[in-house]
Amino acid sequence: MKKIVSLLIVVALFCSCSEYQKALKNEDVAAKFDMATKMYDAGKYSKAIRLFEQLASSYRGKPQAEKLFYMFSQSYYKTKQYYLAGYQFEAFVSGYPRSEKVQEAAFLGAYSYSKLAPVYSLDQTDTVKALEKLQAFIDNYPNSEYVAQANETVQKLNGKLEKKAYENAKGYNTISDYKSALVAFDNFIADFPGTPFKEDALFYKYDSAYQLAINSIPQKMEERLHVAQAAYANLMKFKSDTKYKKQADEMNARVETDLQKFTK
Repeated sequence: MKKIVSLLIVVALFCSCSEYQKALKNEDVAAKFDMATKMYDAGKYSKAIRLFEQLASSYRGKPQAEKLFYMFSQSYYKTKQYYLAGYQFEAFVSGYPRSEKVQEAAFLGAYSYSKLAPVYSLDQTDTVKALEKLQAFIDNYPNSEYVAQANETVQKLNGKLEKKAYENAKGYNTISDYKSALVAFDNFIADFPGTPFKEDALFYKYDSAYQLAINSIPQKMEERLHVAQAAYANLMKFKSDTKYKKQADEMNARVETDLQKFTK
C-alpha cells in the first residue's frame, strides 16, 4: 500500500510539473493565468513568478489584472525579493487605488523596504528610504489596521540610525579625533534627545573635551579646560550617580588643578 501511495504521489508531481512546463510555453494567456494562480495558491511562488512575468504586459487594463498584480507582488514578497516586492506593491497601489487590497499593499510595499535595512554598522541608505516609505503610509492611512505595525517598524529603524550615530561619534573618540568627536556627540544628543545612550554620549563628550584640553598648547588650554568643565557639569546634571562618576571626578580634579595655573 505504501508503495502504491508513493507511486501516486510521484505521478501527481510529474503531471503537475508537466502541466507547468506546458503552461510556460503555451501562448494561451488564460491557461497561463490559471496555472499561475494554481502555483500561487499552492505556495509555489517562484514558479508563479515566472508565469506572472510572462503575463504582466498582456493583462494590463484587463478585469483580472488587479488579482494578477496583487499575486505577483505577494509572490515577490513571499520569496523575499524585497526590492521587487516594494516596486510591485507601489505599482499596485498606484494602479488600483480603490482596491480592497490597497492598504495592505501600501503597507507591504513600505515594509518590504524595511526588510532591506542592514545592521546599524553598515550604510543606512535603505533604512532612511524605508522610514520615508513607512511614514508616507502612516500619513496616507492613519486609521489603517497596519499603522501599529508600521509605527513599531519605524521605531526599530530609528533605533538603527540612533545606534549608528552614537557609534560614529564614539569612533572619533576612540581614534583620538577629539574635535570631530565633540561635534558628533553634540549632533547626536540634539538629534536623539531621548536616547538610551545619552549617559554614555555625555561621558564620551566629556572625555573628548578633557583629552583635547589636557593635550592642548598653552594658548588654547584654558579655553578648552572650561569646555571640559562644562561637559562634566552636564554629565553630572543629567545623572549625578553616573556609572562613570569615579573616572569623571578624577578627570575633573585634573581640570580644576590645571585651571588654577591660569588664575595665578
